[in-house]
Amino acid sequence: MKKLEEKIEYSFKDKSLLEEALTHSSYANDCQLRINNERMEFLGDAILSLVSAQYLYEKFPDLPEGDLSKIRSSLVCTRSLSDFAREIDLGSYLKLGRGEMKTGGSNRDSNLENAFEALIAAIYLDGGMEQARKHILRFLDRDIDTSNIGVKDYKTTLQEVIQKNKDETLNYVIVREDGPAHDKIFEAEVHVNSNVVGSGVGRSKKQAEQEAAKEALSLMGII
Repeated sequence: MKKLEEKIEYSFKDKSLLEEALTHSSYANDCQLRINNERMEFLGDAILSLVSAQYLYEKFPDLPEGDLSKIRSSLVCTRSLSDFAREIDLGSYLKLGRGEMKTGGSNRDSNLENAFEALIAAIYLDGGMEQARKHILRFLDRDIDTSNIGVKDYKTTLQEVIQKNKDETLNYVIVREDGPAHDKIFEAEVHVNSNVVGSGVGRSKKQAEQEAAKEALSLMGII
């Protein structure tokens, strides 16, 4: 367990929490133990959801909810979490029942995903939210740039293009707002200096601005 602690760069004060996180239900059944990692998996999943949501909310301030959800789904899916677990060789430390071990349970995606979430919970229970957040972001902050998320932050891309010419200024204007409070439609224009270079419509101001930036980039031949 010391080797695992070195890999995750966290040392447990209460080693029993780490033991529980690594105990698969099959091992608990074989050994007639009352504790396995399923409850920790439940807690870890909730912590992961909160940390990843806050991280993406702060990292992409202009992306609408739908795009943020797509990114989070890609980052915390079974494939991603099992790959994170493999990076720290988590399967080698799992306590598995005889049948589960014989059928390759230490490398099964579902077992690795669950163990990774349980490990998050163990760190949280032992060291608090900041330690759990640090552990999660070690993976997410690095993986965000290489994930095939299929989402573009068009406003950031357009900003980078316009910044190449210091004489040009970029701003967004909401020119139309229709519909009841619970179902509004917004139209935005993106201006470079005083010229309209794109417009877009969305169910939020940010989404409309994204669509306007997308149109501007398209008209420029960049996308």
